[in-house]
Amino acid sequence: MKFTKEIGIGVLVILGTLMSVFSYNYLKGINLFEKTRTFKVIYSKVDGLAPSNPITLNGYKIGKVLKINFNSDNTKELIVDIVINNDVEFSKSSKAELYETGLIGGKAIAIIPDYDNKTVAISGDFLTGIVKPGLTDLVNQIMPQIQLQLEEVMQNAKIVLSNINTLFDEETKNSLKSSIDDFAGLTNSLSNTSKNINDFIDNNSANLSSTIDNLNQTSEKFNEVSTTISEANLNQILTNLDSTISSMNSITKQINKGEGSMGKLLYDDKLFDNLDNATKNLEILIEDIKSNPKRYVHFSIFGKKSNN
Repeated sequence: MKFTKEIGIGVLVILGTLMSVFSYNYLKGINLFEKTRTFKVIYSKVDGLAPSNPITLNGYKIGKVLKINFNSDNTKELIVDIVINNDVEFSKSSKAELYETGLIGGKAIAIIPDYDNKTVAISGDFLTGIVKPGLTDLVNQIMPQIQLQLEEVMQNAKIVLSNINTLFDEETKNSLKSSIDDFAGLTNSLSNTSKNINDFIDNNSANLSSTIDNLNQTSEKFNEVSTTISEANLNQILTNLDSTISSMNSITKQINKGEGSMGKLLYDDKLFDNLDNATKNLEILIEDIKSNPKRYVHFSIFGKKSNN
């Protein structure tokens, strides 16, 4: 059979068409030479989900989003066609969770298997779609509560400020101002006092240093004196002191009993009377000597004694 020019052109057209279809699907993430399965998921909203977004199972990519269309029976719903590119099996009751892949808002679908159900999902089955709240949704849910709390705080702050303004009348404000002025004056006085102390220290630093040195020397000498008094000497001093006290006690007992000269002097009335009489006689004698000195003292310039 002879190949004509028309047959060659037809073959090239067919090959080009096949290559175009293969390239188009490859660029969309669909490999025509791999075994794939297609599933459908219904969502009420997709929030940025787009074709070619990943399908994951336990964090591992197993497919991609094929296309997104409105449900012809209910325009409030969206039907998402997903393609699974490998032989991973999961139950028909598994859920397809729509979630955010990061803070910038990327979307993906995670297959959450139902291990209790043994019925394996086949190509063309519908999977239950759920939406995991993202950061934006959580912020939108929390913001109204925060706004209400902020409004309540602002209202309470307004009431507090109103009460403060009511409390601080002109007299109170003047008193506070006076107190602040007094405190400022006290601060200035303390500053001046501190300056005077610093000047005094600067002017007498040499004397202070000398005084401190003398105190150090005195302390050292006191330590030397303390160290010279040994425990044995201290015990000897205490022993002697105890002996002295015992002797004093013995003398005191003898005096109390009237023994000895001191005891007799204190307790013997006769001895006291003799001493008292002797003292009186001595006083009389002294008075007589003062009155009549010639009677007791005889002297003359010429060496003669008086006949008197």
